[in-house]
Amino acid sequence: MENIIEIEDLNLYYDQFHALKNINLDIPEKTVTAFIGPSGCGKSTLLRTLNRMNDMITGTRIEGSVKISGSGIYGKDVFVEELRKRVGMVFQQPNPFPKSIYDNIAYGPRLHGVKNKKKLDEIVEESLRQAALWEEVKDYQKRSALSLSGGQQQRLCIARALAVEPDILLMDEATSALDPISTLKIEELVQELKEKYTIVMVTHNMHQAARVSGRTVFFLNGEVVEADETNTLFSNPRDARTEDYISGRFG
Repeated sequence: MENIIEIEDLNLYYDQFHALKNINLDIPEKTVTAFIGPSGCGKSTLLRTLNRMNDMITGTRIEGSVKISGSGIYGKDVFVEELRKRVGMVFQQPNPFPKSIYDNIAYGPRLHGVKNKKKLDEIVEESLRQAALWEEVKDYQKRSALSLSGGQQQRLCIARALAVEPDILLMDEATSALDPISTLKIEELVQELKEKYTIVMVTHNMHQAARVSGRTVFFLNGEVVEADETNTLFSNPRDARTEDYISGRFG
């Protein structure tokens, strides 16, 4: 299995605070990789380094290397908008634009130069189908995206990310604000999407990590403590700190 993401000797600072410490991690393509660990341990910070969202935070300093498909993403010649097209992101709270359902999905393709109405129609339908939302909204595409339920809004945000054909989908606690039924729908969706996309998800829910991921990475105090196949990490962790966390002794 090819590694699509390669992280070497990564250190990240917010001003004087050392948020990520000597991270070395490979992430294979077309799998689901879960980041787990207590609050403030660095898992969301690392996720945001993969599409340079941390660039927006004043005082951020990064050392080391992050490569996607063999190319460094922190070079001066990297076009960040193009990177974010390849590396989509879904956030904790659903954040649809205050536009129609259709225009939410068409926004990215239009931004990247797709103007043909027929082509846009095809992209919108395909993206909504991939996000398991088409049957629910196909007759209401002109309706405001804000009229959808929370779970539908989150699937719309996934569809919006998929519309620009990314290689990687980042999910930052993407189900933590949702009810159990919506959470289950998104988990089922993730299982389908991994056939085509590399998915990296931050979750506080260890049961979710066990259910949906092929690999799990355990973070503590800004460091990667352990990374392994999910079944192995949960059933036979190598590090005592991992065992303490997954058995509920802290966190």
